[in-house]
Amino acid sequence: MKHENYLRAGKLAEALACLQDLIRDQPSLSKYRILLFQLLAVMGQWERALKQLDVIRGLDDSALAMVHLYRSAIACEMLREQVFQGQRVPVFMGKPDAWQALLLQALTLSAAGHSTEALAVREQAFAQAPASAGKVDGIAFEWLADADSRLGPTLEVIMEGGYRWVAFAHIQTLTLEKPVDLRDLVWLPAHIQWRAGGDSPVLIPTRYPGSANQADTLALARRTEWEEPAPGSFIGYGQRVLTTDTDDYPLLDVRFIEFLPEGKVHAD
Repeated sequence: MKHENYLRAGKLAEALACLQDLIRDQPSLSKYRILLFQLLAVMGQWERALKQLDVIRGLDDSALAMVHLYRSAIACEMLREQVFQGQRVPVFMGKPDAWQALLLQALTLSAAGHSTEALAVREQAFAQAPASAGKVDGIAFEWLADADSRLGPTLEVIMEGGYRWVAFAHIQTLTLEKPVDLRDLVWLPAHIQWRAGGDSPVLIPTRYPGSANQADTLALARRTEWEEPAPGSFIGYGQRVLTTDTDDYPLLDVRFIEFLPEGKVHAD
């Protein structure tokens, strides 16, 4: 069976073995190396993925921009894991608001196993966070948040080589590309127009932290599972889900989010 068939079947280990056989036969063919890097990223084997990027850099000059972008993405992913373990602090856009500081405090409590205390602190954070009305692919909402309680009204992005937490309140529009490559199941390319002006290309982590160590369908962002460490507190695995006052939206299904001007709501 070909590696493509194993991937379609959601069998990562088998796809990896098949792809490694192809590379042994044609070690200088960059397209197989690029696919191997992507597969290793899906599997969370970051060091091996970095080694493949180094090999690709020596084989294919046309791939240098891709190598640079995803070396940074892997470094950010490794930092991200430490953030959700309560060991590191993410960079915010500007000075963090009080509610964002509370989210970090809750993350530290959660990582230490204090789920009930973390929930109480998050509830304080969400009560203080501004609600931002807008539309998801033309469907109106009064507020939007990540369905994972650790994030709430916060978007994780990789931007300018760094891992950042961005409040949805800072965003005017968010345009998300349709996934076309295996690596898009790990980092989805997107484009932000800022409420304060200007715009930025970004990568959005497609999956929740730790997903690479779960079932293959979760690592491939084909579904989402939830843990509820405390009543009303949810931790996700697999594909990221955005939630509004009316519906839930798996990240890979979303193409365009626009926000109303600050403080505005939809007319009844």
